[in-house]
Amino acid sequence: MLGNKSVFAGLPLLLGGCLHAQQPNFSITLNQAGFYPHAPKIAVVTQPVKGDSFYITPSHSQQIVFRGRLGAANRSVHSSITTRVADFSAFTTSGDFVMVVPGAGQSPAFPVNANVYHPVAVAALKGYYYQRSDMPLEARFAGQWHRPAGHPDTAVLVHAGAASATRPAGTVIATPGGWYDAGDYNKYIVNSGITMGTLLSAYEDFPDYFKQLNTNIPESGDALPDILNEAVYNLQWMLTMQDPADGGVYNKCTNAAFDGMVMPGVTKAPRYVVQKGTAATLDFAAVTAQAARVLQPFNPALAAQCREAAGKAWQWALQHPALRYDQDSLNKVYQPAVTTGGYGDRYFADEWLWAASELYITTRDPQFFSVVEKHIGDPVSLPAWANVGMLGYYSLLRAKDLPGSTATVIHQIKERVLALANQYVMAANTSAFHTVMGQSPGDFTWGSSSVAANQGVVLLNAYRLTRDQRYAYAALGNLDYLLGRNATTYCFVTGIGSKSPLHPHHRLSIADGITPPVPGLLVGGPNPGRQDKSNYEFTEPETAYTDNAGAYASNEIAINWNAPLVYLVSGIDALKQTLGYQ
Repeated sequence: MLGNKSVFAGLPLLLGGCLHAQQPNFSITLNQAGFYPHAPKIAVVTQPVKGDSFYITPSHSQQIVFRGRLGAANRSVHSSITTRVADFSAFTTSGDFVMVVPGAGQSPAFPVNANVYHPVAVAALKGYYYQRSDMPLEARFAGQWHRPAGHPDTAVLVHAGAASATRPAGTVIATPGGWYDAGDYNKYIVNSGITMGTLLSAYEDFPDYFKQLNTNIPESGDALPDILNEAVYNLQWMLTMQDPADGGVYNKCTNAAFDGMVMPGVTKAPRYVVQKGTAATLDFAAVTAQAARVLQPFNPALAAQCREAAGKAWQWALQHPALRYDQDSLNKVYQPAVTTGGYGDRYFADEWLWAASELYITTRDPQFFSVVEKHIGDPVSLPAWANVGMLGYYSLLRAKDLPGSTATVIHQIKERVLALANQYVMAANTSAFHTVMGQSPGDFTWGSSSVAANQGVVLLNAYRLTRDQRYAYAALGNLDYLLGRNATTYCFVTGIGSKSPLHPHHRLSIADGITPPVPGLLVGGPNPGRQDKSNYEFTEPETAYTDNAGAYASNEIAINWNAPLVYLVSGIDALKQTLGYQ
């Protein structure tokens, strides 16, 4: 008999019929990656059922090992779905199981064990390896997704809109390496900014965990943890995007127009670096300043190079405090027109705050803290590529041995992070899917999956500040959302769970001739804006998702979306023993 005797007192031993010959009913939504034995365990039933019972059975047996009652019906405010919660947190037995709901059938199979999120953590981080641009992916590391090198970017042109006295239009420079940004084959500094900041922060917060996380990449086993090896691959590219003459940073390395749905390297269109901008340069300054201190114990020479680059970028930004990369305006003046992703930020206070925070922590030069103080009253909210102030907050809150003169500002920052986390926690228990995600219709936007992941990062930071388990519970709920407990019934990470995207908007996955998509990539998720004009069967805010390669508004992948997934799943996995979840 499985489990504790008291759990099964009075239970019928077997369910009648051939339940395990049935196909799973995905309207019984749950975390398809599984559950820790002693962690909260929630499923949400999204189809009407007459009774209020549910059962847990082993996946290959009809023996009932747990019985529970469904919660009251709850109509979602973001769709026409009515839900009922099945809480089986009291079930602590390890194994592979299904949930049976009379009238609805059985759920997808799910494991319960102490290591259920390790494969997700590995896959999410290794997703970056598959995005590497200028190196061949060998079968021993990439498996069936092995491929030749993509764009070498050793002969990139300075676009007319980026010309300077020392680098006139058409100057050939080398800017190899780096990750492809998303479903396309271009490389963007602004989006690399938030991505790198989040990954470096994950390492700073959970170094012991990442020191033992092996993702089977070419660098695995060297002196650097794999998360830093991956970050360094992109960092080396970022460093080539700084103009050595003045310290400014080009917005992106790009084709003039998006490539078709082909493998990288098939097309031979010219590649360009485009105009420098304040957002790109300050994001670069923040990343290189953070990298300088993270890499110091491993590679002092690279750390020193980063520190110098950060200082030069800061000086350029002081001379150009609000220079927007305005692609549409540039296209009216310069040729060829560039129509790839703009990342054209209009508001720079958050970049100043983040860059100043990282430079202050790394250098302890008070000039940088004075800029932090200047911006401490600015609005701050969930991180996104155009809103990075919270990354500075995270770094200041984790920084050690700061002078006493900073205490008032640090206290303000802590209170603002906790206020946001408290707002999230209060909303979770009333939502139809019992998650923080979906507390407002605005959560369902382009890249809504990253909203869920970044909310989880806020909550884990709140837990680390307070050790209040409510925050960790809410963060885990958002991971449950991403991995299947949501209105679409999909696990949003490719290759994970029993129902994940098969047709992401991702050229590498579409053009490689391999049926499964590249694994470990977080797709955008529900987006009622549906800017791609694809056909969506469901259009309500929390259901407006379609697994279609043309549906880039909901089914693209992006490096800045994977980063908070890496932080969230790895952070929870790193804290599982402390939380008592094992």
